[in-house]
Amino acid sequence: MNKKGILAEDLFDLKSVTDPQLSPDGSMVAYIETSVAKDDEKYISNIYVYSFLTKQTVQWTYGLHRQSSPRWSPDGLHLAFLSNRSGKNQVYIINTVGGEASQLTEFDLGATTPIWSPDSRKILTSTRIKAGYTLHEKEKDPEKERKEAIVYDRIKYKADGSGYFDRSFSHLILVNVPTGQVEQLTSGEQSFIPSSWAPNGKEFAYVSNDTDDADYNLASDVFIFHLEDRSWRKITATNGRFYFPRWSPDGNYLTLIGHEREYEGATVSKIWLYKLVTDSLSCITTDWDVEVGDLTAGDFHIEAVNPGLLWTNDSQGFYFLISDHGNTGVYYGTIEGAMYPSLLENQHVYGLTINPETHKAVVAISTPTHPGDLYSFDLTNGEIEQITFVNDEFLKDKFLSEAEPIIFSAKDGLELHGWIMKPTNFEQGKKYPLILEIHGGPHVMYGNTYVHEFQTLVAQGYTILFTNPRGSAGYGQEFVNANRGNYGGMDYEDLMAAVDYVLVEYDFLDEHKLGVTGGSYGGFMTNWIVGHTDRFKAAVTQRCISNWLSFYGVSDIGYSFTEWELGGNIIESPEQLWGHSPLKYVGNVTTPLLLLHGDKDYRCPIEQAEQFFVALKRQKKEAVLVVFPEQTHEVSRSGAPRLRLQHTEHIRDWFNKHIN
Repeated sequence: MNKKGILAEDLFDLKSVTDPQLSPDGSMVAYIETSVAKDDEKYISNIYVYSFLTKQTVQWTYGLHRQSSPRWSPDGLHLAFLSNRSGKNQVYIINTVGGEASQLTEFDLGATTPIWSPDSRKILTSTRIKAGYTLHEKEKDPEKERKEAIVYDRIKYKADGSGYFDRSFSHLILVNVPTGQVEQLTSGEQSFIPSSWAPNGKEFAYVSNDTDDADYNLASDVFIFHLEDRSWRKITATNGRFYFPRWSPDGNYLTLIGHEREYEGATVSKIWLYKLVTDSLSCITTDWDVEVGDLTAGDFHIEAVNPGLLWTNDSQGFYFLISDHGNTGVYYGTIEGAMYPSLLENQHVYGLTINPETHKAVVAISTPTHPGDLYSFDLTNGEIEQITFVNDEFLKDKFLSEAEPIIFSAKDGLELHGWIMKPTNFEQGKKYPLILEIHGGPHVMYGNTYVHEFQTLVAQGYTILFTNPRGSAGYGQEFVNANRGNYGGMDYEDLMAAVDYVLVEYDFLDEHKLGVTGGSYGGFMTNWIVGHTDRFKAAVTQRCISNWLSFYGVSDIGYSFTEWELGGNIIESPEQLWGHSPLKYVGNVTTPLLLLHGDKDYRCPIEQAEQFFVALKRQKKEAVLVVFPEQTHEVSRSGAPRLRLQHTEHIRDWFNKHIN
């Protein structure tokens, strides 16, 4: 076999296709293609359109900017989208018969995904507006003002990806497309997320939290806004987290995705049906123990979008994505609560758009050996046809390793699921090192999707083991909730059981050459592992957690996440948080450890890595800290391309130094 495996720098040649959107008549599909600019410093995203009539693809936008969220007008005459070509994301529209795109918004802090009204004359969007100001009242240019002290008086004072709270809130904006006139529909110190128009064009649904103590009552409610008198009403009970309200074509129903926080952040999302005639809301998947949505962990698909629930024209059912045993597929549901699989294979469906009349769809699909493409799919008979081939030319001389599924038993007998990937150019009779990969979350799942980090490592001669320990999504409510309150307990035992299993079952593995790595929760678990066993020759902890006591106060979700996941807080049960902190066991560490962290990570702030690093260095143990400037918690997934490359290279080089 002469083909070469994937190199870290191949990231610069691979393209990602996401967010497919069928035109109203089903004759075309618009989508986003993302690549890395030639200077390796930024991403380029443009809109492409595939015609089912001509079987040809045409590029609709150009330039070295980021275009996203293509959305067809209901009459099919225009395509609205977001572009950052003017600095911030703004709404643009382009005539579908040709011509240049025109800018529709000029908001200081940018716009969000455009949502067309049924008559194609209005667009609903949102923008952030500083408290005390309006859309048309400009704030003084902060760069021209002297630096002043900033006062924070609320517990949520920062957020990963957006930084420290600047007292701006997301407000609903109505744009008149023919005239360009914009109107601010909401005000106050709360944020609003626009979602779906009613078929009559007189109402729309949005998501918000209007409680007085929104930082503590972390509800997410659905509201209906009435344009005629600018009033609104809440249709959920402020007892859970609900998203993606979608109107049925006949206007009689709204579907929601969400839950009542029975298990806090580990609660499986369900489908809810709101009947407007009776003003009643009910869960129609109460007894269906399947996670609604795409919860697959990966590092490649940029601008992937959760489609929510997509109604059919008869208003009797809808299509949606589900996560199940490492696969993400398409299901059809009815308003009576019956659920039927439409597409469920060993793959990751990360995008979905449907023609509500013909039940024809376009799906975005990835597998461990296929980064991702679009496919035309007939939801009624299962016929499928690939329509994009964005990486075929580059990958024709590359060898990608398959992911072989494994099933094994936990220490307590629980059935567990995972995968093993053999090294590139595997040779029978040779021994190979093994690297255990641990996903973040923890309430997501590894699955049958392309992961660039995995393919890079198998090309270096490593076998990759990745698995879904208890606490992972995709295996039902009891399973996803099973590690809450006991991080580092049976979830740790599950990971060790996976290693034990493959070392027995696969004679090509060298039990003396083991490595471990993971990010976020996987970083916590990597730190925990090296403090509880010396079986690994090297470890890499990515955007980690090491000390729950400090995490409680420095993370943007620290106080809520810690209480939900560990069942304790720094006031009443600090000893519980300390007992689950890897830092407590840092004196046991003998494994050489590489720590990778973005300095603008506010989800798992860099001080988590710094504490562990200093404690190791104080003991004169082998540890290296690598800091990625201006990078958030997303450094390895959508971070700056060159730094994302370096992130992968550091992992590769550390394992090469200490294992291979």
